[in-house]
Amino acid sequence: MELLYDLQKKKEKVHTNDIAHAFDINPASVTEALQKLGSEGYINYEKYSGTTLTKKGKKIAIETKKKHEKLKEFLVLLGVDKKIAEKDACEMEHILHPSTMNSVIKFVEVVDKCEIIPFWLERLRKYVNTGKLPDCPADIYDMYHKKLGKKIKK
Repeated sequence: MELLYDLQKKKEKVHTNDIAHAFDINPASVTEALQKLGSEGYINYEKYSGTTLTKKGKKIAIETKKKHEKLKEFLVLLGVDKKIAEKDACEMEHILHPSTMNSVIKFVEVVDKCEIIPFWLERLRKYVNTGKLPDCPADIYDMYHKKLGKKIKK
């Protein structure tokens, strides 16, 4: 439905061949899936005249797209290559438990709201790229010492 949503932005009705081409699959397989989605009320499907999302289908497509984008952003934050993150997000959006997905979305939103990249995220990216775990910045220990009123091990 996410693809239908994207394709429908470009043209009023999406045809079986548009979807088959995008997924590189047989149009007959697409027809079968569209018929099922139509019977469940997610799309308006008319053979040979194209497909549109229903209100119900559009709502789910938008939610799925948001999940996909947040998962992709999460993976890129972790240092995953963008193309790999795109593919992984596509699979993950369908298998993660809703509470896990909610936590990932909130994590990404927290990081997005920060004007600076948190030191620990930079540290993780360096580790992912080099395979060498960088030391925690010394001033972090001092800051926590002042805040907590106790020493922590470096």
